[in-house]
Amino acid sequence: MEHVTANPWASLAYLVAGVCFILALRGLSSPATSQQGNRMGIIGMTIAVVTTLVTHVPMQTVGWLTDGSTGLPFTRIDVPTIIEIVAAIGIGAAIGIVTARKIAMTDMPQLVAAFHSLVGLAAVLVAAAAFLNPEAFGIAENGVIFVQSRIEMGLGIAIGAITFSGSVIAFLKLNGNMGGKPIMLPGRHVINLGVLAAILGLVAYFTQDQSPWIFWTVTILSFAIGFLLIIPIGGADMPVVVSMLNSYSGWAAAAMGFTLHNTAMIITGALVGSSGAILSYIMCKAMNRSFISVIAGGFGGDAGPSGGEAKEQRPWKRGSAEDAAFLLGQAEQVIIVPGYGMAVSQAQHTLREMGDKLKEHGVRVKYAIHPVAGRMPGHMNVLLAEANVPYDDVFELEDINSEFAQTDIAFVIGANDVTNPAAKTDKSSPIYGMPVLDVEKAKTVLFIKRSMGGVGYAGVDNDVFYMDNTMMLLGDAKKMVEEIVKSLE
Repeated sequence: MEHVTANPWASLAYLVAGVCFILALRGLSSPATSQQGNRMGIIGMTIAVVTTLVTHVPMQTVGWLTDGSTGLPFTRIDVPTIIEIVAAIGIGAAIGIVTARKIAMTDMPQLVAAFHSLVGLAAVLVAAAAFLNPEAFGIAENGVIFVQSRIEMGLGIAIGAITFSGSVIAFLKLNGNMGGKPIMLPGRHVINLGVLAAILGLVAYFTQDQSPWIFWTVTILSFAIGFLLIIPIGGADMPVVVSMLNSYSGWAAAAMGFTLHNTAMIITGALVGSSGAILSYIMCKAMNRSFISVIAGGFGGDAGPSGGEAKEQRPWKRGSAEDAAFLLGQAEQVIIVPGYGMAVSQAQHTLREMGDKLKEHGVRVKYAIHPVAGRMPGHMNVLLAEANVPYDDVFELEDINSEFAQTDIAFVIGANDVTNPAAKTDKSSPIYGMPVLDVEKAKTVLFIKRSMGGVGYAGVDNDVFYMDNTMMLLGDAKKMVEEIVKSLE
């Protein structure tokens, strides 16, 4: 197998692709430049894929330019293999296009988790192929795999397997196939540390002995620890999990890049891995969580249950769309707090229309975004950008939380856990210690919720529902906002 690093043009192309990926991350750091960032990512990936195909085109020797084996070989492209590669790319592209066109925005978090699982599985399959046929990958001599390649292979398959199984659990939780509450296993921390120690020990032993049983034991244990790490994590912390799995998938790709001698994979994997880890760290700080606990697993579930079911017997006030429209029209400032309920009902466009109507009435309108609102990092930002909400109107938690006390109306649409004051007062709550939006400090809270019978994704009731300054607007979020818009007109 010819190493692509031997080709200076390939190295240059991979460098250009790497620069494009860096520019893509820079662009994706802001909604205003996200489209340009996506374009740079597409360009970079196209360059990387084309370069890899060109530098690894299978060739067949079909004759000699001079007599004898000392002459120059006459080669041609191995057409059947090229057809197989192109067909595989075509099938994958078709699946990706159909999925991207059909997937609803509400299902985007579980789609991201599913894609992470595929990256992890790809790393496992590449590592397995390299182990079974190392000569084809140029990582062995006389059947003995190079030591550095065994290290890369062992780490790659371990990280890849953890990413795959962990992402499967994240998908099941996000998709509703598993409950959002943490699933606590007795002695889970001891079990997790024991399995991780066994994996690292076997990877170290693999450098001295390439016996198949070592390789496959590492694989099985890595699949198992992926399940064990994610199962104990509660729904309120799932956005951080998605971010962390994104980081894992990057490191798995980087490890396989070393095995395949592919510079582009190493660069891309390192960028994804480091950016995902940094994002997870930022989100952990925003949630008052320990970054080490994220890696260890179960960081959202040490606390006991708090309430569990909604307390319908407590008194609360119900309002209509007309009541809400009257209050909104009289306000000087309104802060809108979107959550997953907005995503489920696809109410972002109608919400922007309501904001525009309020501005016509002279009302200052702002949007408050909690870092873990929704089911993945930036979920609410994506939805508001899709609805063309002005970027200058959107504020993060730390930038706007102090304004609620001077705000006439906090308009909460489908956000429960990120507005729950129990995170500040109830030490038994699974969300205790997580900074929340102080909506209860506003003069009036208008809270759109489908019914009083349900609780948030973390399974915790919200005391804001029962406060004297809160008016509950029960029903589908989109329909409720549409009725409010009609009343404002």
